[in-house]
Amino acid sequence: MNKLLSITTNASEQIKKIMNNAPDGMDSLVIGVDKSGCSGYAYKLNFGNSSDLKNFEIINKDGAIVLVDPKATMFLLGSTMDYRVDKLTARFVFDNPNEKSTCGCGESFNI
Repeated sequence: MNKLLSITTNASEQIKKIMNNAPDGMDSLVIGVDKSGCSGYAYKLNFGNSSDLKNFEIINKDGAIVLVDPKATMFLLGSTMDYRVDKLTARFVFDNPNEKSTCGCGESFNI
C-alpha cells in the first residue's frame, strides 16, 4: 500500500515555524478535505491537539507533527505536502496523484 502522506523538508520547517506561534494547547497541524471551491474539494489546514484527536493518522517529520483527518485519508493517499515560495506567493502545496483536475486558481481539486 502507498504511504498516506509524505512531507517535504520545506513543509516540515514551515510547520514548525507556524507551530511556534500556535494558540496555547495546540501541538500539531491538522489536514482535512472539505467539499468546496469550483472543482469540488479543497484542502483544509488547522491547528490541533494530538491528545484530543485519537483516530487521526499521526505523521511526524523532523519534529513537525501532522494529523490527518480520517475522512481525508482516501483523498490524500500517496500525496506529498510541500511548502513553496515564488515571486508572488508562499503556500503549502499538495502533489496528489489522485487529482483528476484542479480549478484555474489551484485552490480546489476534483477526484
